Amino acid sequence: MNIRSAVAAYSIIIGIMMAAMWSVFALTDQIPELESSPLEISFHLAAELTTAFALLLGGVAITMRRHWGYQANMVALGMLSYTVIVSPGYYAESGELAFVAMFGVLMILTLAFIVISIVKKDDIRTEKPDTVDP
Repeated sequence: MNIRSAVAAYSIIIGIMMAAMWSVFALTDQIPELESSPLEISFHLAAELTTAFALLLGGVAITMRRHWGYQANMVALGMLSYTVIVSPGYYAESGELAFVAMFGVLMILTLAFIVISIVKKDDIRTEKPDTVDP
């Protein structure tokens, strides 16, 4: 697997997992904050789902070698780095240390993919040629 594929796969997989996680929580009524603090959780959900969408968009754009894919994915990875720093607070407060550890691992991976994306940007930014002359 080349570096472009690895960066794109990470973004796509994490984007899908974020959207799936929140969908499952919503469908199984596991978001008690919808009743206790609906505005706060609504803004949080908007941020989480926007991040998931940005990760999917950036990952797919890199895969399709769109000229804007690299930039979109860097923004998405930045959004993800914020969420993996903020999100463990909820789980730390409730004593769920396994989730805190999971977010720690995701933070390390996300920072690694950001650094790799910066160092290898020429490999990731390679665009698909518009036409091929015979």
